[in-house]
Amino acid sequence: MHQRFHAPKWIIATAAAFMAWNAIAAEKAGGVRNVVLVHGAWADGSSWSKVIPQLEKAGLHVTAVQSPLTSLANDVATTKRAIALQDGPVILVGHSYGGAVISDAGVDPKVVGLVYVAAFAPADGEAIADLGKEFPPAPGGAEIRPDSAGFLRLTSKGFLESFAQDVPMAERVVLAATQGPINGAALGEKLSNAAWKTKPSWYIVATNDRMIPPDLERKFAKSMNAMKTVALPTSHVPMISRPADVAKVIIEAARRAQVN
Repeated sequence: MHQRFHAPKWIIATAAAFMAWNAIAAEKAGGVRNVVLVHGAWADGSSWSKVIPQLEKAGLHVTAVQSPLTSLANDVATTKRAIALQDGPVILVGHSYGGAVISDAGVDPKVVGLVYVAAFAPADGEAIADLGKEFPPAPGGAEIRPDSAGFLRLTSKGFLESFAQDVPMAERVVLAATQGPINGAALGEKLSNAAWKTKPSWYIVATNDRMIPPDLERKFAKSMNAMKTVALPTSHVPMISRPADVAKVIIEAARRAQVN
């Protein structure tokens, strides 16, 4: 009969101390271990599935929020609960509508940096519905349909031609089938205190975006005086079509963010 091996207590204690020392050293060096990812409308946390392994390979602890998309306030509260569970400073990442969520939730003291991925970045007193009127409407907007309860869905045509036109067709079909409808009222909720005014921010512009005008994305990056603006020749979902490039920006933010 084989005897079960039990590691001596001193080995376990030494390993635990070593891990704790590494975490402290990383923070003193200005690094951040925790990343919280916030998806946008017509999506869920799995939209980050290609980015998460690359972040974890870089030594980061990743949490993908599952936003209910019932109201901006509810989505912010869900994100704040995820932030509260982290064991240290956080880089908060938002895609599309998720940019409004992180702009609000990002005022949390644990958040030391923000990354916007083809995302809205409302200022104080602004709602998503107020933004971008100075630019021609994005083509994908014509494919949004409300249901009887006021929740907005995107047509299959919208997914195939405007939401994820650079993603393999099989993936586009799955994205359309699994979309998370958003309460239209959430787009009219105004921000009271945008975190990007006081927190270092990074921005990824999707230059072939057909859901948010790329020029509006560039305007957001300029308004927040982004630490770095990266332009990727992608659709609205660069985290799906160019995950390595998106992960690179998040990893840079985690390494450059200053921890007090």
